[in-house]
Amino acid sequence: MQAVIDHTRVSIVQGDITEQSADAIVNAANPGLMGGGGVDGAIHRAGGPAILEQCKQIISSQGPLPPGKAAASTGGRLKATYVIHTVGPIWHGGVRNESRILASAYRECLKVAADMKLTSVAFPSISTGAYGYPLVEASRIAISSVCSFLRGRASTINRVVFVLFDSKTHQSYCSALQQVIETAD
Repeated sequence: MQAVIDHTRVSIVQGDITEQSADAIVNAANPGLMGGGGVDGAIHRAGGPAILEQCKQIISSQGPLPPGKAAASTGGRLKATYVIHTVGPIWHGGVRNESRILASAYRECLKVAADMKLTSVAFPSISTGAYGYPLVEASRIAISSVCSFLRGRASTINRVVFVLFDSKTHQSYCSALQQVIETAD
């Protein structure tokens, strides 16, 4: 499924984010940026040690990456040139500003990409795995945050892809994008 938001094509596909040919893929990281499970571990394994080395430099210069913020590293052996690491919120029932932090994570990734003059970014579903964020709400926040960022903003970004690992997540993101399209009409 896809839509055009201003001059940017937003697509939703089911697949493996480590296989994406984009300027940058987004890593749903932990604050220490040292790899881990899920998407984070897969990206570090596929991209090789160069990613970890740059992550160590990021942590050394600025400390742990706070939830809702983003930082870029090399893509190492990935097809993507860069990895934009972001930390989503851990779900605590919605009482600790989780929605605000999740929206910020998506926006900050796009800000980093725009500042780097990148043209394409691939996102996973942030915080819906080990961090426990409810999928339907997370997909709405992801799609609406990205579309809001893209509207009325001059940017080099002309392609955003949500790369989702399973059919349930894919369907949830497709529904969220359909809702944004219908609301805009």
